[in-house]
Amino acid sequence: MTIGIIIFSILFVVLSWTRLNLALLFIIATLPSYLIRFNILSIPSTLLELMIIIAFAVWIIKNIIPHFRSWILNRKNRVPYPFSWEIIALVILSFIAVGVSGFELSALGTWKAYFFEPIVLFILLLNVFHKRKDWQKILWALLISAITVSFLAIYQKITGHYIFNEFWANAETRRVVSWFGYPNAIGLYLAPLIMLFIGWFFYLPKRTNISKSIQKLLIILIAFTSALSIYFAKSEGALIGLVAALGVFGLLAHKKARTITLTLAIVAAITISLYPPGQSYVMEKFRLEDLSGQIRQQQWQETWQMLQDGRILSGTGLNNYQEAIDSYHQEGIFYNSDNIEDFDSRLYGSAELRAKYWQPVEVYLYPHNIFLNFWSELGLLGALLFVWIIAKYFAIAYRLLRKYQKENSKNRYIMLGLIGAMTTIVVHGLVDVPYFKNDLSIIFWILLALLSFFKLRKELKHN
Repeated sequence: MTIGIIIFSILFVVLSWTRLNLALLFIIATLPSYLIRFNILSIPSTLLELMIIIAFAVWIIKNIIPHFRSWILNRKNRVPYPFSWEIIALVILSFIAVGVSGFELSALGTWKAYFFEPIVLFILLLNVFHKRKDWQKILWALLISAITVSFLAIYQKITGHYIFNEFWANAETRRVVSWFGYPNAIGLYLAPLIMLFIGWFFYLPKRTNISKSIQKLLIILIAFTSALSIYFAKSEGALIGLVAALGVFGLLAHKKARTITLTLAIVAAITISLYPPGQSYVMEKFRLEDLSGQIRQQQWQETWQMLQDGRILSGTGLNNYQEAIDSYHQEGIFYNSDNIEDFDSRLYGSAELRAKYWQPVEVYLYPHNIFLNFWSELGLLGALLFVWIIAKYFAIAYRLLRKYQKENSKNRYIMLGLIGAMTTIVVHGLVDVPYFKNDLSIIFWILLALLSFFKLRKELKHN
């Protein structure tokens, strides 16, 4: 293992030094490589982290140090990064959160993996990929990544191989996990990419040559296999996020798409209302009355109790949620899986029912809600900062969309893809953890980088 990491590091240094753009694309195509873990001088690290640090070091050595004096002197003439002050604030607040955790090594590891390294990659992408069509290279890298994740998931669905949880591997209860350790990770990873691919598909011209036709076919095929993988993972939050994102895509695209979207929404609503099992299912999910929803509600209650107990401003600190929530955690819930009337009163009088309907609940790493996740980890200011970043993202994307629509530019479809991708993150994030994971935090900042490409191009064009 150690020799393999050393050889790989040498090869990646060579690649970064000679073709930094290819090295960055390789990083994006292999985001699940964070699963390859090892220690460097007793400090935990991952292959993904190693590649980002190497690429950043090469960029500093080749592009910043030799021109440092002119770089400083010309700072007033440089175009500022989009989200520049938000990045500064986030680095400061996230490092303060490390201090709240007592500067534990685990907190520092979380800081570098979920904040420092994704922001570094954001900076690298904006500086290395600055040509007009460079953003498509990034989408190609994401497409390759989606291929590896979705094809393994489909193989697992067919064979049951490489699913190491017996319940998920069983044919009747099978849930695929691909490279990851749990099914929902597939939805969290692929759902935003699907929306990017759909925007990219519509961006490409309708009438084109064979090469472009093959490209469009490949894009829509991978979008389909990715959606199929999410379905096989039974990641309901991701599927709901995709439906919401497709709805937003259709409503904002153009008049015909808006009419089709509204018609489909009305037909779906009527069909559900006329089909009692469907209506019951939708209401159960909406009210969070299923087992997953009940567990989420219990998590949120415990998290709110914990935050109220002197942690409203500070949160728990990075990587400290499990320890902080432990004294507030309820070991389980009584889940009324059979919809028994007067469940609480009957439960109170029957030890047999209490034993039957008792559902143990583990202490999770995070509270499974996008706002509470950031609040517990970064404190109230950190949570509000992320709300601001996401709101600003949508505002910039919508303004650019309107401009591209007026110009009848096909770039409007990329904006729709970017809006849809963030929509899946926000909607799925209502009941899950769409950021605090090595690959997910990087995908978040890749979306910001892609949006920033178009914003900067538009600003430079008008200056």
